[in-house]
Amino acid sequence: MSTTLTVKGQVTIPKQIRDALNLQPGSLVDFAVNRDGEVVLHKAPQNNKRKLDRFEAARGKADVAWRTQDLMALLRGCT
Repeated sequence: MSTTLTVKGQVTIPKQIRDALNLQPGSLVDFAVNRDGEVVLHKAPQNNKRKLDRFEAARGKADVAWRTQDLMALLRGCT
């Protein structure tokens, strides 16, 4: 299975590998080189104490179901 290295040194991990390691967006990964010079990818332990940024902390917290027209009226000052 091959992939192309970008000018920034980035590669896309193929879907079969992401599925096999249960990698999700934001997952931590570890790279190692074994004695044969092969690169080995491991799913890293997730640090549950990672500080959420202000947007992640607020995500999913809204408890008001706004209708679009009501929200737009509020934001525009047209009450």
